Amino acid sequence: MSRTGFYPGSFDPVTYGHLDIITRAARLFDRLVVAVGINHAKPGLLTVEERLKVLEAALAPIRERTECDIQLAKYTCLTVDAARRAGAIAIVRGLRDGADFSYEVRMAHTNAALNSEIETIFLAASPSARMISSSLIRQIAEMGGDIGQFVPMEAAEAVRAALARERGETD
Repeated sequence: MSRTGFYPGSFDPVTYGHLDIITRAARLFDRLVVAVGINHAKPGLLTVEERLKVLEAALAPIRERTECDIQLAKYTCLTVDAARRAGAIAIVRGLRDGADFSYEVRMAHTNAALNSEIETIFLAASPSARMISSSLIRQIAEMGGDIGQFVPMEAAEAVRAALARERGETD
């Protein structure tokens, strides 16, 4: 029997923290769907297509190192519904600190009320990734800081291009 996990997020941009969770989740499942949630009310810095392209590049080495079938998806519905449609038995969530835990436990209980057959699995962030968040990365980049230590090269380049686009700069 194949076991599918579902790892949702905005991935705006994907960080080494996300990749840490993906790598560890890939050891637990036969198939892992990494899904970009689309919130039309909050378009984000990177387009959905840019996020998927960056994720595709960032996942290549993880796919080579694991036996897990890692797939990309995007969704606009409730996360628990997207997980069900993907055939997942569990939603994977990363936890950095107590604030994440409090929020994620509420979400897990809500998802369980909506679909009791899909579990939520929490993976504690590795110490090296504990302080990384996409919103902090965007803030550093917007202020001209180097985000290379927090995100893969493809993500740093996509963020720089998106910020230049926002400022109306052309190549």
